[in-house]
Amino acid sequence: MKQVSLWHATKAIFWREARSEMRNRQAINAVALFAICSVVAVSLGLGPLNRSADLFLIHSAMMWIVLLFAAFTALSRVFVVEEEQRTAAALRLAAPPIAVYLGKLLFNLLLLIGLTILIAVLAIVLLRMQVKNPVMFSAMLAAGSVALVAGTTLVAAIIARASSRGALFAVLSLPILIPMLVTAVRGTALALAGLGWERGLAPIQTLIAYAVAMFVTSLFLFATVWES
Repeated sequence: MKQVSLWHATKAIFWREARSEMRNRQAINAVALFAICSVVAVSLGLGPLNRSADLFLIHSAMMWIVLLFAAFTALSRVFVVEEEQRTAAALRLAAPPIAVYLGKLLFNLLLLIGLTILIAVLAIVLLRMQVKNPVMFSAMLAAGSVALVAGTTLVAAIIARASSRGALFAVLSLPILIPMLVTAVRGTALALAGLGWERGLAPIQTLIAYAVAMFVTSLFLFATVWES
């Protein structure tokens, strides 16, 4: 019975976030504009890199850097909206902390998957990024997106009541995300270069292990952060 109520509460939180975002579209519009402008600026600044020996690594690094800072723009607002609309107290009474965390996490994941697809398509078109192993490339982006969301959702709850939320979110998130970011960049470069799964499986496993570790840690800490 507890599992059913937890699932229904999580689903309710998720759909509440989705409906709210579809009404005002603040996060979607902001991250889409940021992603398009960033990739266009990078493509104009880098120019043709067809003769570079580190072409795949450069393309991978630029794509993940754009994705990281676009994610900072979107993911930091998931708990800020509750404070701005003064609905956080009502949400604390209406749903258990774990359901709030899971609902917000699922919404962030959906938002980031859409953002990842947008940036990947823009990078392929504007940066002329070649993807020689599409299946491993997709798996790397999926694992990296899950790891990125798992590493930032709790931080978004921590900074929700701070005055300078945007800067604080980046400052707190970046040290946590550096191992994940390095792994994702190197793994994606392997996929772009068309190397086999014997080389690409290890980065994917590392990203999944990172996501699991951050998810479990957040489950233990979220109730304290949310109810403080």
